[in-house]
Amino acid sequence: MNDASTTAARRPGEQALTALGLGAPALDPADASPHTFPEGGRWRTEVPSCEGPEALAVVLKEASRLDVPIHRISQGSGVWMLTDAEITEMVEATAERDIELCLFTGPRGTWDIGGSTRTDSRGGGLRARGHDAVAGCVEDAVRATELGVKCLLVADEGVLWTLHRARQAGIIPADTTLKVSALIGPVNPAAYAVYENLGADSVNVPSDLTLDHLTEIRRVSGAPMDMYIEAPDDLGGYVRMYEVAELIRRGAPIYLKFGLSKAPAIYPYGHHLRDLTLNSARERVRRGRLALDLLARHGVDGDMAPLGSRLPGDLRRFETPS
Repeated sequence: MNDASTTAARRPGEQALTALGLGAPALDPADASPHTFPEGGRWRTEVPSCEGPEALAVVLKEASRLDVPIHRISQGSGVWMLTDAEITEMVEATAERDIELCLFTGPRGTWDIGGSTRTDSRGGGLRARGHDAVAGCVEDAVRATELGVKCLLVADEGVLWTLHRARQAGIIPADTTLKVSALIGPVNPAAYAVYENLGADSVNVPSDLTLDHLTEIRRVSGAPMDMYIEAPDDLGGYVRMYEVAELIRRGAPIYLKFGLSKAPAIYPYGHHLRDLTLNSARERVRRGRLALDLLARHGVDGDMAPLGSRLPGDLRRFETPS
């Protein structure tokens, strides 16, 4: 997948539509992102919602069977929903294949007693309500990194800044990467730049952002972007398969996240959701194969970042207090 495709690059339906006099305008080079990952490449892959060792085993087996390259595997229920033994098993399985494992941190507003999150306005959403919620996220971060987890998923700006300071202070390893959840993802370039400065190493933007929105973001920030190519229903259920090449061109460096629409929510995961979780994990990998096949057919499957790469490169940060 790293080699240049032997198929001439084209846009979906290009030859047929041109023959019918319906060809699209030429792409504007000014829209393209100038950024790449530090070791080269413009895109990486991620399989989300991998909720424990059993689901991870399914993802790894299916990825091998379908030849789907994976840079990162993420989990959504939280560190607190896994035992030490389960985390260790996931760390070892991903390390063996040089895949980054990302676990979600701590309490979230949608799960605690705060009533505002259940109103039509959604109140504070998933953010950490109060000191104790922040403390729970920090507890999760310390525990997970001590067990070998190298990436943490965050859904609160204060938690993000706190964990960034924690890695600067040596409380968690300095090479821990911090990923902003789609559930609080920024929707404009100014907000995206703020997350970068708060310590984000990759930022999950909502999957309904337009291509022009991605170009606007890339004019102010080179921080890696995460985007669902297919989003879960609770994030809109968007399917953007035919836009993958343009998402890469506009949004690089970008993680292509292989989500799944028309599937019930599984957070927080437990064995009562086992069959659904394993089946959906398997299908997410298949969706990834479909997206990669589409890129290959259009001759734009080159420029994948090397497998095993995980760091974001040099990013801008706010000055931390001494």
